[in-house]
Amino acid sequence: MEPFESLTPRQSEVYSFIRQRIRARGYGPTVREIGAQFGINSPNGVMCHLKALERKGFIRREANMSRAIQLATEPAHDRSLPLAGRIAAGVLHEAVEQRERVDFGALFDGADHDLFALEVSGDSMIDDQIADGDYVVVRRQPTASKGQIVVAVTDENEATLKRWYPERNRIRLEPANKRMKPIYVKNARVLGVVVGVVRKVA
Repeated sequence: MEPFESLTPRQSEVYSFIRQRIRARGYGPTVREIGAQFGINSPNGVMCHLKALERKGFIRREANMSRAIQLATEPAHDRSLPLAGRIAAGVLHEAVEQRERVDFGALFDGADHDLFALEVSGDSMIDDQIADGDYVVVRRQPTASKGQIVVAVTDENEATLKRWYPERNRIRLEPANKRMKPIYVKNARVLGVVVGVVRKVA
């Protein structure tokens, strides 16, 4: 990675914004979000900054994947994970970011920058031993196998915690609660796959 002095003032601002977003919510901003933050109307204008940051070794990008900006180098955060917000284990809710961190000690490797935490709100996953108030640890990835527990986000930016079942012309988001019905959506993307659950007991 080149020294920070190699960045233009605007490139430095864009990099700081990307880093803040990744630290705060566990995943990077979209091109549209970056454009809105800095008043850049053209997506090509944003892409020029991203390409420069990638060329200079500050970020990595995966082609054709939403929110696929990653920091090329970043110090470990010891024993904590970013608390990206609350995730609905029930009906769909708007995805809302938070800017905190949760210390899980030695349970999970905080140096793994693909992990983040979400506090569960609702009881649609109780049959999978995920209850209201629990924390789920999520590995950020854009794909999931059929039946995996995922954080899914719809085109309306609504997020939910469900089992992932892609079907022919829709996606079935299946709860783990016999009293609840599946949610069917035409389009949704996987934000990450649940790899652990942490419960605080009194």
